[in-house]
Amino acid sequence: MEPISIDDFKKVEIRVGEVVSAEEIEGSDKLLKLKVNFGDHERQVLSGIKAYVAPADIVGKRFPFVTNLAPRTMMGLESQAMILAVGGGETPFALFETKGNPGERVK
Repeated sequence: MEPISIDDFKKVEIRVGEVVSAEEIEGSDKLLKLKVNFGDHERQVLSGIKAYVAPADIVGKRFPFVTNLAPRTMMGLESQAMILAVGGGETPFALFETKGNPGERVK
């Protein structure tokens, strides 16, 4: 993987989001549809975490999200951010739960 400059990294906006609701998407083996509170607004986020976490287990919890990605359409639905996670497959899966306030920038 090619290294990026610190200036490029500074362009990535990571903010705390609180999951307001989470549900399975009909026809998808991987995606969950999340409604996420970012303090002053909510966004819809699609995430490929269905195999690793039950929707009810993440509602009310806070995680870091990349919030300045261009929206992406999957399964006919728009995703407006990306949750940060590690693992999956053979690597143990983990979400990075945080105590930060919704909308707070992660540095």
